[in-house]
Amino acid sequence: MNLLHDLLGAPDPGPFALLRREGSEHLEVLRGPLSTVARLADIPLPEHADGDEAGPRTLALVPYRQLAERGFDRVDDGTPLACLTVASYDRIPLAEALAALPDAVPDVTDLGFDIDDAAYRELVSTVLRDEIGHGAGSNFVIHRTARAHTDADPRLLAGAALRRLITGERGVYWSFLVHLPGTDGRTLVGASPERHVSVDDGLVMMNPISGTLRHRDLGTDSRGTLLNFLSDRKEINELSMVLDEELKMMAVVAQQGGQVLGPYLKHMTHLTHTEYLLAGRTDLDVRDVLRETMFAPTLTGSPIENAARVIARYETSGRAYYAGVLALLGRDAEGGQSLDAPILFRCADIAPDGTIAVKAGATLVRDSTPDGEVAETHAKAGGVLTALGLRTAPAAHTDTDIKTLAEDPAVRATLLSRNERLSRFWLAERAPEPVTGPLVGRTALIADAEDTFTGMLGHVLRSLGMRVTVQPTTALGGLSSYDLVVAGPGPGDPADDTDPRVAALGRVVEERLSRRAPLLGVCLGHQVLSRRLGLPMHRRDVPYQGLPCDIDLFGVTRRVGFYSTFTAVAPADTLPTAYGELQLSREDRTGFVHALRGPGFAGVQFHPESVLTEHGPQLLTELVTGIFTPAAVV
Repeated sequence: MNLLHDLLGAPDPGPFALLRREGSEHLEVLRGPLSTVARLADIPLPEHADGDEAGPRTLALVPYRQLAERGFDRVDDGTPLACLTVASYDRIPLAEALAALPDAVPDVTDLGFDIDDAAYRELVSTVLRDEIGHGAGSNFVIHRTARAHTDADPRLLAGAALRRLITGERGVYWSFLVHLPGTDGRTLVGASPERHVSVDDGLVMMNPISGTLRHRDLGTDSRGTLLNFLSDRKEINELSMVLDEELKMMAVVAQQGGQVLGPYLKHMTHLTHTEYLLAGRTDLDVRDVLRETMFAPTLTGSPIENAARVIARYETSGRAYYAGVLALLGRDAEGGQSLDAPILFRCADIAPDGTIAVKAGATLVRDSTPDGEVAETHAKAGGVLTALGLRTAPAAHTDTDIKTLAEDPAVRATLLSRNERLSRFWLAERAPEPVTGPLVGRTALIADAEDTFTGMLGHVLRSLGMRVTVQPTTALGGLSSYDLVVAGPGPGDPADDTDPRVAALGRVVEERLSRRAPLLGVCLGHQVLSRRLGLPMHRRDVPYQGLPCDIDLFGVTRRVGFYSTFTAVAPADTLPTAYGELQLSREDRTGFVHALRGPGFAGVQFHPESVLTEHGPQLLTELVTGIFTPAAVV
């Protein structure tokens, strides 16, 4: 194929990209001028004119450092937001493209990981102990880099690797090669399994993937191993946490939030993952959708803003494009905007001098083990390193094997059982309908302490007929004008009054209690309320991060989702306070407080808006109605 030959062998072909998207029998070839812009809003997306064909307009490479647009911490390595404006677009039949791509991988020297296994184990232990163990968040992704070097032309190496990835890797969302020429340029080649976000005709979709089963671990009892994987509490919790985190993003970009579809098995050649699909309707500019979804929790953590802080503290080098997105922006036949953006990971970043970097990270959660996370980084880097000729591909299960396992009734039942106790609010399709009930027309202000669970909470309260405003704790105002104020969730130590978030929530709690004005505390807000009521705080030995539990909530058994490291402690189920008698939902053995209520206020340690809380809207209706009618609960 002369076009591919010229792109991979000509002295100066200019910027170009080769894309094979999921299920396509064609290789897309994009060429055009390259530019850099400062903001996502500046990505070029020309208006549609009569006679224009539908299709891609710009391919944007969004680096991790772009988090600066949201005010989040990051190591600033200077990697540019690069935009290839599509001047020419071709589609080559896949068989022809594969025949034209190089089939021999040039020599590559393996230089090992920049952080060796022992040091990475220690890093994992430190994050588990000092961050998750102290309430900084529920999960964090810390990466390390596999390094290599080649004396070959980066384009030829990337072309050969792309051929191997297309022919050898199943379950890929995008296989890609992007060449940015110049002495400061680079060539990226990879196979991303995960759609981050897409928009088509106003339908916005996200695709959280988590949980990793290495096929080499299937052994002789493949069915039993897969069933054990699907039943593993760590794997279940890990996917649930990223599901909640992406629902937070959908709460911002979709008018009614996201609907959860799945779960599904995602089979790749050497790995199997579990995944959900989220869908909703949006009227936002696709560049705003990109901004509000920076970046996938599967590559960062939760809550996202504090995850960025943790990453910046523990990662000594920048991430370049790793954990960013490769975003294809275009126009449909009616002139509407379109977006297709896979996560930029499982790829090699090749510099003009032959330096190669393959970044891989492990998702650290409360159940993580250092050895397990070391193995995960090896597995995640393995596919690209194999395509570069640095690893021998393990024997892959055949498509028939994988399909047989996936269709096994016990496997399907075990997978679907993950939804049995999840919130129906997020699993069901929601359409605008007239709302009736005791909360219709009431106003609520949610104070957001840097955890966008508040967006989900807003959607649930709106579904009950309330008029909801969300304000960050850095810009709160007009508290007295709202029927209800919610002291919202956030990361941190509730006893640290030097933390601006804790201090701001303290002022909210004091203002509402002093005026006997309706108040609800959620998670961190509940902890701050508990302290104001005189309850001591306790840091759990084992954090309750992303943990669903059945609790006795004022005499009714409820399934709720916890994201907490700290808890209030009380010696009895009722206590006198300066603000009236306090009723507590607590563990008898430990005294740990799940919830509290008094005249005109209530607090919950769990997240009623979480997908892990089975009957969140009903629970919130009861709590908030009780706050407005305090005589019913004292």
